[in-house]
Parts: sequence; structure tokens; C-alpha cells
Amino acid sequence: MVKDHMLVYVYSGELLIESGTNKEVVSPGECVFLPKNHKVNIARQSAEDEQFKAIFLVFDRKFLRKFYQEYEKKLPLDKSKENIPNWLKLPDTMAIKSLFYSLIPFLESSVKPTEELMKLKQQEGLIDLLNIDENLCTTLFDFIEPWKIDIWEFMNDNYMYELSISDIALFTGRSLAAFKRDFQKISSLPPQKWIMQKRLEVAYQEIKEGQKASDIYLKLGFKSLSHFSTAFKKQYGSSPQQLAD
Repeated sequence: MVKDHMLVYVYSGELLIESGTNKEVVSPGECVFLPKNHKVNIARQSAEDEQFKAIFLVFDRKFLRKFYQEYEKKLPLDKSKENIPNWLKLPDTMAIKSLFYSLIPFLESSVKPTEELMKLKQQEGLIDLLNIDENLCTTLFDFIEPWKIDIWEFMNDNYMYELSISDIALFTGRSLAAFKRDFQKISSLPPQKWIMQKRLEVAYQEIKEGQKASDIYLKLGFKSLSHFSTAFKKQYGSSPQQLAD
């Protein structure tokens, strides 16, 4: 089973993909998209005395989450989840050629590309993939794990309520330890600090739009106006009133 979504470009040899009675041979110069959590058998094969070599671009959950946060408004997300094949051989577009041709020199030498370069190539590869088939959006950016509620969505929907971390863990279908572990995958902040920062960010935006601090502090989860004002000034260096003025 493929653990993470990935693009595979075969440079030499062959990649044999099998699922049940379905088979696919990916030859040199061809690229295939392998979605995660699909049961496929993958075999790397030499061909005509050529060793198998390929370039793998892996789209893990952390990378996809960051990409989603940055480009959410531009993504053609469809809530209806389509069934996608176990693999998708990509057309030989100029964008795909350009992407992998730029990485071949590293494959042919002992020099490794920098981490920064690979992050850019990940992003380029994902954009190329979505340009080929935008229907893959729903699959690529589905962050819900089986039997669990998506933490990011739950936190954004419920940050204003007075919930303990144990409560949130319970509501998202996790033990406290599992919740803390999963939360670290989506934020560098502890959960309580994330909640406070989220409340203040929303408050900042609403005050900029003309709302009064006295009208919003309760609905954002602050127990008193003084508590809200103190936290706001600590975060932004000025009081809500100063921002409004």
C-alpha cells in the first residue's frame, strides 16, 4: 500500500504496477501518480542491462496541509469525493518534462539537491498534477483519517468555545496522547496557545472592520473585557481601542 501521494518519473528500467488483474508498465520518460492508501504492488525492474532509476516526489500530509492553507481559496474543491484509480499515468506535458528534466542532473551525479530546492519541486509537481486533473483536489486535500474527525476543521469551527484539551480529544475521536501527537503535525504551537492566537487573530480582523471590543470578546471565548484587552495588547502591542482609532 502506498503511504503518501507521490509522483514517480522513471529514468531507466521499468516500474511495474499491479492491482488485481490490472497491470501497468511505466517506461523511461513516463510519469505516474500514485495516490495514497491504495492497495497496489510495485516492482522496480531493470531493462536491457539498465539499472532501475527514478525520481520520486512525495506529497506527505504536512506538505499538503501547508499548500492547502496557502492556496485554499484558489483550489477547485468539490465536497463530493470521486473514486480515483489506483494509479494515473500522466500525459507527456511540457510542464512535467520541465519539472523532471531539471532534476535528472542530480540523478546522474552524486550531488544531492538541497532541501529548499526539493520543496520548490514538490510544489511545482503538485501544481502540474492539478493542472492535468483538477478533480484530484478532493483526494489530495482530504485530511480526515478513518474514524477520526479532522482536527484542523474542528479547531477552526470551535475555537471560541470553552473546551479543555481532553474535551477536544474526545470530540475528535482520539485519546489525549493521540490528539497531542496529531496536533503537532498541523501546528508548531501547543493547542491552548493556538486557540488563543486564533481568537486574537479573528478579533484583530473584526476590530479593523469596525467592530467594538465590547461586542465581540464574549463570542470569541474571552471571559471578561479586561482579559481580552490584556491578551490583545500583549499580542499586538496596542489595545483594541488604539487599533480602532
